[in-house]
Amino acid sequence: MKEFVHLHLHSQYSLLDGAIKIEELVRKVARLGMPAVALTDHGGMIGTVDFYEKANREGIKPIIGAEVYLTPGSRHDRKALPGEDRLHHLILLAESNEGYRNLIQLVSRAHVEGFYYKPRVDKEILREHAKGIIATSACLQGEIPVLLAQEGNTRAAEAVEEYKEIFPDGRFFLEIQDNGLMEQNRANPAIIDLARKTGTPLVATNDCHYLDRKDARVHDILLCLQTGKVIGAEGRMRFETDQFYVKAPEEFERAFGHVAPDALTNTLAIAERCLVTLDLGHNKIPEFRVPEGMTSEQYLRKLATEGLLRRLQEKKKRSGRIGPEEQETYRKRLEYELVVIENTGFSGYFLIVWDFIRFAKEQGIPVGPGRGSAAGSLVAYCLRITEVDPLSYGLLFERFLNPERISLPDIDCDFCKDRRDEVLRYVEDRYGKENVSQIITFGTMKARAAVRDVGRVLEMPYAEVDKIAKLIPPDLGITIERALAVEPRLAEMIRGNPKVADLFEYAKGIEGLSRHASTHAAGVVIANRPITEYVPLYRNSNGDITTQFSMQHIEKVGLVKFDFLGLRTLTAIHNTRKLIREQRAEEVDLDTLSLSDPETYAMLSRGDTAGVFQCESQGFTDLLLRLKPDRFTHLIDAVALYRPGPLQSGMVDDFVARRHGQKTIEYPLPQLEEILRETYGVIVYQEQVMQIAVALAGFSMGEADILRKAMGKKDTALMETQKIRFLEGARGKGISGKKAAAIFDLMAQFGEYGFNKSHSAAYALIAYQTAYLKTHYPVEFFCALMTSESGDTAKIIRYMAYCRERGIPVLPPDVNESRFAFHPSGQAIRFGLSAIKGVGASAIDAIREAKGEEPFGSAEDFLSRVDLRKVNKRAVESLVKAGALDSLDPDRGGLFGRLSRLMETAQESARRRGSGQFSLFGETVAPLPSRGPDRKPPVSTWSRRERLAHEREALGFYITGHPLDDYSAEMELFANVTSSRVPALQSGTEVRIGGIIGSLRQKTTRQGKKMAYLQFEDLEGVLEVIVFPETFQESQDALSCEGPVFLVGRVEAGEKSAKVIAMEIFRMENIRERLARSVHFRILTDRMTPADILDLRKILERNTGEKKGFLHLVREGEYEAVLSLPDSLDVTPSLTLARELRIRFGYDVLQLH
Repeated sequence: MKEFVHLHLHSQYSLLDGAIKIEELVRKVARLGMPAVALTDHGGMIGTVDFYEKANREGIKPIIGAEVYLTPGSRHDRKALPGEDRLHHLILLAESNEGYRNLIQLVSRAHVEGFYYKPRVDKEILREHAKGIIATSACLQGEIPVLLAQEGNTRAAEAVEEYKEIFPDGRFFLEIQDNGLMEQNRANPAIIDLARKTGTPLVATNDCHYLDRKDARVHDILLCLQTGKVIGAEGRMRFETDQFYVKAPEEFERAFGHVAPDALTNTLAIAERCLVTLDLGHNKIPEFRVPEGMTSEQYLRKLATEGLLRRLQEKKKRSGRIGPEEQETYRKRLEYELVVIENTGFSGYFLIVWDFIRFAKEQGIPVGPGRGSAAGSLVAYCLRITEVDPLSYGLLFERFLNPERISLPDIDCDFCKDRRDEVLRYVEDRYGKENVSQIITFGTMKARAAVRDVGRVLEMPYAEVDKIAKLIPPDLGITIERALAVEPRLAEMIRGNPKVADLFEYAKGIEGLSRHASTHAAGVVIANRPITEYVPLYRNSNGDITTQFSMQHIEKVGLVKFDFLGLRTLTAIHNTRKLIREQRAEEVDLDTLSLSDPETYAMLSRGDTAGVFQCESQGFTDLLLRLKPDRFTHLIDAVALYRPGPLQSGMVDDFVARRHGQKTIEYPLPQLEEILRETYGVIVYQEQVMQIAVALAGFSMGEADILRKAMGKKDTALMETQKIRFLEGARGKGISGKKAAAIFDLMAQFGEYGFNKSHSAAYALIAYQTAYLKTHYPVEFFCALMTSESGDTAKIIRYMAYCRERGIPVLPPDVNESRFAFHPSGQAIRFGLSAIKGVGASAIDAIREAKGEEPFGSAEDFLSRVDLRKVNKRAVESLVKAGALDSLDPDRGGLFGRLSRLMETAQESARRRGSGQFSLFGETVAPLPSRGPDRKPPVSTWSRRERLAHEREALGFYITGHPLDDYSAEMELFANVTSSRVPALQSGTEVRIGGIIGSLRQKTTRQGKKMAYLQFEDLEGVLEVIVFPETFQESQDALSCEGPVFLVGRVEAGEKSAKVIAMEIFRMENIRERLARSVHFRILTDRMTPADILDLRKILERNTGEKKGFLHLVREGEYEAVLSLPDSLDVTPSLTLARELRIRFGYDVLQLH
């Protein structure tokens, strides 16, 4: 037997089941001399394009298929009938292009119509879409093997005839397999016998799930990940043998050559019959309806020309004047861009984007100023797709749309996160819901995640796996192979421990596989016909319908994708402007906003970045402190520079030094001064690389864009070709080969880190707008910002702390003043009623309606006027706890104690009014008095601690105080960090921090010991803290404490966030005895004078006490000498002492151990 074709095979796209990587598959198939191979992933066609391209590249015929789940009843049923609790498997292979289209329909309808735990087809839609499809009876879970085992030959034969009727003309085959299973040994003879009796052709398959026999263990680990089990779990799902691999033809000859040789030759016959050609690379842009008598090109030209006039008027309003030469520059650029767009056939694309952005703006939906390279297009600016003037900031159109290397343009659009769906609905209505879909995306297992996942499945100790995973560098795109090459400690661990060797072997096997599918955050496809004519649809775990093809494969099919991103900041900006209009009757026009406001830049230069878009992280704040921006271009530079490459390469240090004149600005050639002057001679942007290629080597902008791409992607072959072209061009302009080569290498070095200036400018604009609003309208800004971030407790706590530091009071909710969300109250911020737990939208509406124009005067008045059916007792209790009735009765405890009686009285009064009762003498019964509080003494008054506890219970925050307030001196003396600063610290850094335990989740380790995960809150935010068993045992008293505690731990910087590993946790009141065991004075000797020592002695003599003192003489980076002070200088540590030393020496001298 020389040839055989695998027709039943599960790749990496059978998520957490198939372990076969496509590239490795086609290489092995070619090596085995097989002419073709099929892809039949579970319930879908996700890998189709990837498989089709790679197989063809290797000279292998791709057979496109799927293993579908067939329900015995109707796909619409959501409850199994008796005997129908098991789905049957069925292999479907596309025999022709028509069959491929039918397969897309079947798989799509399985997800859209038939999904119930699994995507299901039924025989009704099999009949509708059977043309051009070959079907095989699948594995032991196919309907026919199940009938043979359970109901006998007659019933199985009937089913065979039904399938042959659905798939006539020899398009149905009975499948036999040999994976070493006992059930197969019983089933195969019966299937062969059935085939002979019914005249049905046989086919042999292997139900491949992994590439080689040795990969069975990797596949077993995948199954554990899929089912959430560990390798040693009893009764878990597992494959019973290691025979589900891509076998050689000889192995099939041995299995079936003597009993059913036709089952082998039929694999070749099926392969020859299957001939599908995918239509790749042809754009399928939907048609945009233009006014009658106009073409897309004419309409776009009209809109852009009119838009330019408006933009020039705005520019004149901002800057005072605009000369005829400048106007001509704009007109020429617009004409050039329009010609390129018309020649490339993308006028319709621009109109589509213009249309949905126009809709959003007309509906008052906040839209971003643009993102990505689209900000380099003047046409996009004139159409108000973007809001950054490309000519003012040297942004290049060719960076967006290269006329010499035509590819689909890509315009990414930011919308208000809350209203993004309205824009999607508009697009669906305009182009047809069936022509629009969101796009799938996959979470793949990266190096660190693969190691952690495998370690968990292998039941290795968490701490050990954690230590190993952290040795893998956190570099973007790092692989396990690369990590082993650059980190010698990993290789050492592998050599010294067989378990670690297994860990890495299996982790390499699953690395790069997809863990799960979800909906892409932004990607939307709009087609000229129903999506299912081109691409199958998928239902993910939350019920969203997406394409089955990823973004990359969607583009290859020729479908046009648009990015609709949700950005909360836009909502905050929109709502800030709305509040400014309401509160101050002022209009902040973003279109004409000056970008040179000194106060805004002064605020940023101080590092005052709370709430400013893109700038809030500690690292970005530090960059602004160093850079001291004083113009908009500096902000553009900062957005581009704050990335790992520039930060790690020293490029940022160089830039800052040149900016402040601490380093000479030099240009390799005089011709480069104009290009690099704005960035102090440093190549920061990809656009600058392009401009240098044009200026020095005579490249066209299109050619320069190709060079830019080669440098960004480190395409060495293309770079070499481009270098030759660059050197030749430079020689033609009189530049020596040596100098040109040096400049090219410099371009390549910076080009690797170079950022897209168009994107940087667009995001710098949002940063500036938020900074400007914060500077001039802080109350309105933080009201809007906290409303937009209301689901993020850590941010709300941080912003509240910030406001208080800046003298902006944050007030509790109030039934008379509060609205739904945060709202200005004079120069303070008032919490909205929606923040109160247990008070829903209908209750808030009822309160606002009852209040009307007349404020509530007392608790009794409030209860008598609101509809107590909507504002029930639980809601009123929450209002009291949150402080929302403080203006009516400030004694929350007393009011809470009287509440039952007050509500009974109010309800009785409401009942009497509702029944129209009259008194004995005919007058209506008087309502309860609406003024004056209940004069009876309060039942109970809450202590401050109780008041704060109830406040936090109702709101999730402390507003009128904080348990830590009583310990401010201790915090200043003993703490070395706040929660907001922890993310910027390196792993291993010791932190000392005070706070409260917001929530505690206990877990029992496999050794039976208890540990915990804490949400640890301080005045600035929330930290995640891990308490391992030993510390957990020692900290029982503090962990059960409701009051403030103090934490000593070390930072664990993760890939996405930082945690703290607790070393000690104790009650705050015990802090001095726990931490102040000795007092240490740290003096920097390079700043020390004899007078300093004398002053230190005098200060210590004024603060004598019982704690032993030590003097640390430090020259940083060289030595640290520790001297024990005499007993006569024992001291009492205090905040006064710490402050006195700080004032005298200019830095923190006092340390407590």
